[in-house]
Amino acid sequence: MTAESGAPGAPGAPGTHRRPGLAEQTVVVIGASSGIGLETARQVRADGGQVVLVGRNPERLEHAAQEIHPLSTAAFDATDTDRLKQFFQDLPGPVDHVMVTAGSPSYLPLANLDVAAARRECGERLAMTLGVALYSRDKVRDGGTLLFMGGTGGRRPGVGLAVVSALTAALPALIANLALELAPIRVNLIAAGFVDTSLSASLLGDQLDARREELRATLPIRRVVGPADVAALAVHIMCNDALTGGTYDIDGGQQLLSH
Repeated sequence: MTAESGAPGAPGAPGTHRRPGLAEQTVVVIGASSGIGLETARQVRADGGQVVLVGRNPERLEHAAQEIHPLSTAAFDATDTDRLKQFFQDLPGPVDHVMVTAGSPSYLPLANLDVAAARRECGERLAMTLGVALYSRDKVRDGGTLLFMGGTGGRRPGVGLAVVSALTAALPALIANLALELAPIRVNLIAAGFVDTSLSASLLGDQLDARREELRATLPIRRVVGPADVAALAVHIMCNDALTGGTYDIDGGQQLLSH
C-alpha cells in the first residue's frame, strides 16, 4: 500500500513538516538550577541548542552553568515580576523557546492554612505565568514556544489539596487563552504526576523511599517517572510546531489508579 499524493501524511503533502531538532535554537529555562529544568537544559544542549539559565539560587545556578555552558545566566526569583520584566528586556536578541519550571506546590490541610500565604502563592503563580507571557512576547520568534509546568495530583479532591487543586484547574484554561492571544507563538503546559526530583525529596522527607516503592509496584509503567522523562516531553513540544494551547500529562499512568 502506498500513500496517495496529497493525502494527509504523504511525503510532500500540504501541512506536513519535518520535525526539526533544536540545533541553532535558543531556549530560556527558568528554574534551571536543578530537577526538570536542569535536565531540560541538558537535553537541549545534547540536541544542539543553546540555553539561557535562570534560577533563584546563585550557587546552584553557577554549579549548573559549569556543566551546561550556557549563553548566559541570571539569578533572581521569577515571582518578582519587575525583575522578570527587566530580564526579558535585557535579553540581547530573540529566542526560540521559554520553559518555566520555577515554583513548588503547597500541601496544607485547611486547618493549617495561612490565608495570606495561600493568596500569595496563587497570585504569584498566576502573575508569573502572565508575566512571562507578557514580557517575552517581543523576544520569542514566531512559532516558538512558551512552556509551563503544572501537575495532575490536584485533579482529585483530597485533604491538603485546596490550593493545588485551584491552580491545577486554572492553569490549563490560562494556557489555552494565552495560545490564542500570543499566536503564532505557541503556548503549552506539561502536567506531571510524581517526578523523582530533589523537590519531591524535600516534600516527602523520610517517606520518599516508601513512595518510590509504592509507585514501582502500582504504576502501569512499573517505574518512577524521572526528570529525563519530563525533559524529553518538553523538547518534543518545542520541536513539534503543531502543538499549542494544550496540556500534556506525564505521570506514568498515576491518574488511572483508584487511589
